[in-house]
Amino acid sequence: MGSRRLAAAALAAVAFFVAAPVDAQKAPSPQQSAALATYERALGDFKSVLAERRRQIEAKQPLPNLPGQALYLARVAVISSYKDLTDVTPSRIGRPNKFEIPPAYFDADIEPLVEEYGRLFDIMEAPPAGAQSSPTPFKDVVDLAVAIARAKGLAPEHAETAGRISLGLFFAETNGKQNVRNARSNTYMGSFQTGPSEDRNGRRKWEKIKADVAAIDPHLSARNDREEARARGTDQRFNHWTNVRNGLMNAHADLFREIPGIVKTLPDPIDQMKLFQLIQIVPTPTRSALKSGDLLNYRVSSPRIMRYLRNNSIFAFGQADRAKTSASYREIFAAMWLFNRKFEKAIAKYAEIKAR
Repeated sequence: MGSRRLAAAALAAVAFFVAAPVDAQKAPSPQQSAALATYERALGDFKSVLAERRRQIEAKQPLPNLPGQALYLARVAVISSYKDLTDVTPSRIGRPNKFEIPPAYFDADIEPLVEEYGRLFDIMEAPPAGAQSSPTPFKDVVDLAVAIARAKGLAPEHAETAGRISLGLFFAETNGKQNVRNARSNTYMGSFQTGPSEDRNGRRKWEKIKADVAAIDPHLSARNDREEARARGTDQRFNHWTNVRNGLMNAHADLFREIPGIVKTLPDPIDQMKLFQLIQIVPTPTRSALKSGDLLNYRVSSPRIMRYLRNNSIFAFGQADRAKTSASYREIFAAMWLFNRKFEKAIAKYAEIKAR
């Protein structure tokens, strides 16, 4: 009798564990169904705009003004709606992806679509005819940054840090491609994506320190003279050397003086690159944060600044991120995950340059 009771109890336990997963698979809630429908619609739109742009390019049809904007917005919608979906259905969070996007924001199954997105941008942003490329684009960035930092008074060690950071900016702006156009802007062009006024401002600042640079590095100064002669009468943004030089002088050279303190506050090279990239995106609050003495806890709350951050893929994806009305720099750094892969490439390229 006792053995029959034990067997019955065992069968009941087995039945419970077999049935439990079925019971757990409840019908999706209205919120979950709506989030899934929104994601599937965004994914369909992304596929559609990719196919349309590919068809136009292969048919050699005229492209619309800012041909990359529709693609960019469609990609943002896919990532945003996927994050909204995983927020209400965590089981949809999948495996890691090759782009190192947090899995809660991205379904690795659509990697081929994002690869096609990149190929289309490569075509749309190809350098114009007559662009003056360099056979050593990465080394140029490092050499220019180091020379400028030395002219600003930095010791060799910290000047090398300026070189590594500047290489990160090159990857952040163009993924390391020189002389590119911009499929989302008619203003910002070249290896460092500067506008005409920024380029002119950088040239003026260069004139003030070029004699100091020549004293420190005559070889680099001679190279600069050759590039200036080559670029004479053209848009200097489409000579790799002069655009990098002018871009660094415009936005970053004065901040190079702060590198010794920045390295103490931000020992991680990727965080250092993020800080200088924020100088590119939101310079005024970033400089204020540095002066505050408490960089990581400094908060921004201006709607305009938050809009600039979102337009540069920071707090841009999903309702929860987009609802933020303020953020500390610690939170901003954490939200710059889309830049991590680019900065890792820059660090690897810097190590390769130094090894030579």
